Amino acid sequence: DAKTPVVTIFGKSWKLHVTEVLGTTVEENCAMIRDTCRYLKENGKEVVYDAEHFFDGYKDDQEHALTTLAAAKEGGADILVLCDTNGGTLPSEVKEVTKVVKERLNMAVGIHTHDDSGLGVANALAAVEEGAEQIQATINGYGERTGNCNMTSVLPNLQLKMGIKVVENLDQLTTISHFIDDLANCSHDPRAPFVGTTAFSHKGGMHVNAVQKLARTYEHIRPEEVGNKQRILVSELSGQSNVLLKAKEIGFEMGKGDPVALSLLSELKQLEKEGYEFEAAEASFELLLREKLGRKQVFFELLEYTCSSRHDGVSGYERCSATVKLKAAGEECFTVAEGNGPVNALDAALRKALEPIYPQLSKMNLEDYRVRIIDSRLKTGAKTRVLLDSTDGETSWSTVGVSNDIIAASWEALVDAVEYFLVTR
Repeated sequence: DAKTPVVTIFGKSWKLHVTEVLGTTVEENCAMIRDTCRYLKENGKEVVYDAEHFFDGYKDDQEHALTTLAAAKEGGADILVLCDTNGGTLPSEVKEVTKVVKERLNMAVGIHTHDDSGLGVANALAAVEEGAEQIQATINGYGERTGNCNMTSVLPNLQLKMGIKVVENLDQLTTISHFIDDLANCSHDPRAPFVGTTAFSHKGGMHVNAVQKLARTYEHIRPEEVGNKQRILVSELSGQSNVLLKAKEIGFEMGKGDPVALSLLSELKQLEKEGYEFEAAEASFELLLREKLGRKQVFFELLEYTCSSRHDGVSGYERCSATVKLKAAGEECFTVAEGNGPVNALDAALRKALEPIYPQLSKMNLEDYRVRIIDSRLKTGAKTRVLLDSTDGETSWSTVGVSNDIIAASWEALVDAVEYFLVTR
């Protein structure tokens, strides 16, 4: 009645599930598989049969598992999909079993893997090497437990590594990956292969020096092929090459031995000793670089801010308020705002002061807020590092603040986020 041209069903391949979960006989299980496939084919459907727990069932009783596939074939299934439902099979086992299935059943085979052993993509590719024609996967590997085979990894491996053309516009992969994360309201994995923000990042001075001369010395593919880009990080491991390339990346040309580059490198190392982390806060680094070059624009001048929290022990009411006094466009401004927390209140007060002058700030939103204790031995007196991720809906950027006072660290990161947004616009 749903008028679906393709119907995917799953059936039990593991005898344990047949007797203990379904509570039926192996003969009746095969009859259900056969009858269901036949009924769907008689109604003009393309039938994809997923053999659930096939690899576990095969290890337990090879002939029984193969018999369930034969039942699906007899019912007219168009493709038999071998499922590693528990995600515990090794690539060598997947290859061996897929080969046996192809030889015994002589029909189209697919593969459905989970990532419980971190092998979801490897197992899918192993099956393809033995003739599997379909891979069941999800964008970013979303799925039960540790997830399914990750489509954003399996697609470029098929197309760029194995020479199997599967999609057009592979260079849209990174954009799609980030879009799906946004849609699911999940943080993007920066270390995701191919599409992660750090997938083509370089930090060590020797690495960066080599990449500067020839990118493929430390990159297994061209980032552009999957819609990603090379990133040069700066940290205590940085050399001049990092600073020079990063400066070039944001539009400033400097030569080796440039006093500004050397001064910046020295300051970076000192700031990282104090607890700053610029590889995770590139926007703050760019502002630091602009300041060193004398090209940092001043959009406003802070005169003072306050932040207070109120808690009513009777009603349980909690609220934070903040005041911000600053000078912008030649005029002093004093604003007050409330928020769900100190950072939210400070953000609201700062926006209230600046948006009449810089209305584009209404497009900017806080995406993530992370706090790290730098020296836990000092307990509640420890220094705090705050990392803020901000977005305007199209691009994202990160800023950092460090202080013994968590509010001061948050304010520093917040101001950097606003200044970076304005300077890049």
